[in-house]
Amino acid sequence: MEGTEKAVEVAKDIGTEVVNQTKYMFHLDDITKYFTWSNLFKLATSLLAIIIFYIVYRVIRHLLKKKVVIKMQPNNAHMLLRIVSYTFYIIMGMYILSLFGIDLKGIWGAAGVAGLALGFAAQTTVSNFISGLFVVSEKTLKIGDFIEAGGVCGTVDTIGMLSLKIHTLDNQMVRIPNSTIIDTNLINYSQYSIRRTVFTVPISYSTDLDHAYQVLSKVPSLCPTVIAEPAPLLWYDGFDTVANAVNLKVAVWFNSSDLLKNRTEVYTAIMKLCKENNVTIPFTSYNIKITGDKQDFSGQS
Repeated sequence: MEGTEKAVEVAKDIGTEVVNQTKYMFHLDDITKYFTWSNLFKLATSLLAIIIFYIVYRVIRHLLKKKVVIKMQPNNAHMLLRIVSYTFYIIMGMYILSLFGIDLKGIWGAAGVAGLALGFAAQTTVSNFISGLFVVSEKTLKIGDFIEAGGVCGTVDTIGMLSLKIHTLDNQMVRIPNSTIIDTNLINYSQYSIRRTVFTVPISYSTDLDHAYQVLSKVPSLCPTVIAEPAPLLWYDGFDTVANAVNLKVAVWFNSSDLLKNRTEVYTAIMKLCKENNVTIPFTSYNIKITGDKQDFSGQS
């Protein structure tokens, strides 16, 4: 009996091993049946196509950098290279998906629905992205320009798809959304190489206006930062009832980089000439008269 039982157990073990080997061969056959010459040819063709796509992509980037980018502003060049890269990645992704037999129509439909949902959920981001395209295409600013936008002044450091970053005169970084640049007035102080500033000089009623005009016409000659062309201008422009004076305008042109230096020179020259030539610049003064227990305040300039 014991010998019979052992024989049965050995037979069972042999049967189990045969079944396992059969399953293994079955799975192996399932795998190996894909390694046909036709499938191998398709795989080689796909790999070759991917390599060709990549080579074309690198050639296009190289030509853009060599022929186009060097003629563009840095921010425009950076955005162009980004667009080329994203286009390559999208084409390659769609091609690889098609190799696995995935229906691209369904993906485009799902992408459209997802894009619509994201558009509603991120309206501000989409607005900034679209505004960024306008900022780049309009060429109203570039990296290194000194601008004023949204009540902030500073030098442009970077121009991105959603925002631009500037650093202020006290060296603080400020991020300005692109939509702010489009929706509000943008002042670019670096757009042109020269600019003009108009200074207002109040002249007292007691001063001879012709004399004051002749004296202050010498201001530009005392300021090295003032340029000869366009020529400086002087004119009287209304009465200042608060200061009891006539306003004389002094307009001078200078290089944009000399803004602060020019203002210092002009104000210094105005004060020097007025003191040396008895031209009075009035200021507001108050006379206070106290009589008894009552106080009488009268303002006089």
